[in-house]
Amino acid sequence: MSGIEPSFWEELRRSTQARIGLGRTGDSLPTRRVLEFRSAHAAARDAVHMPLDVRALAAQVREIGIGEPAVVTSQASSRAEYLRRPDLGRVPRDLSSITTGEFDVGLVLADGLSPRALMDHGAGLLAALVSELSEQYSLAPPVIATEARVALGDHLARAMGARTVVVMIGERPGLSVADSLGIYLTHLPAPGTPDSGRNCISNIHPPDGLDYARSAHIVARLISGARELGASGVALKDTSRAAEVEAEDTLTID
Repeated sequence: MSGIEPSFWEELRRSTQARIGLGRTGDSLPTRRVLEFRSAHAAARDAVHMPLDVRALAAQVREIGIGEPAVVTSQASSRAEYLRRPDLGRVPRDLSSITTGEFDVGLVLADGLSPRALMDHGAGLLAALVSELSEQYSLAPPVIATEARVALGDHLARAMGARTVVVMIGERPGLSVADSLGIYLTHLPAPGTPDSGRNCISNIHPPDGLDYARSAHIVARLISGARELGASGVALKDTSRAAEVEAEDTLTID
């Protein structure tokens, strides 16, 4: 690496958030790179431990107009216990605030391992999902879940009466991205559903990651496929990009 011009790495860094071409000073990294690493590590730790501002998020969700958001917490009594006991994050403490009915889709906003990601992107992603789904499917009033793991959505879906649950959840922060959201989609969810029964869309954090509209489009395609197949997970594939490629090829041929 020492023989490569610094401008080469600068050009590559503009196209990735990965930590590449860091250089060296003797047997160590340059001081600048060490400080950048420590800053990224601190941001990742802060994202995990940042408390979710439920009131502010609920106000943003309320403005989207699909009902008053319910707030549910898991059986983890604190953030520290949530991190030590993933099993407690999968089970709700109380479901009395959930609106029960019969809905095609239930939408859950969960803090997960990055409450910061949910605060930064949750409302925007929810709005995109509502815009994409509301004309074709009935949507349950949204739920905000704290100290939550993905499987908590199975219990919430049963309480809502939702055939498909879409859980938007803060992903584990890394040294490149601390505010990334993931979506986990489960069709016909029930407590005890294995991870193989879910579809995941990850790395949602515009402008550097997947954007809201594209994520919502993929979700819509997956829901359509799950309803046709009668299942989600490993048996269900995202064909949204393939359809776009076919359309592009048709336009090129024409």
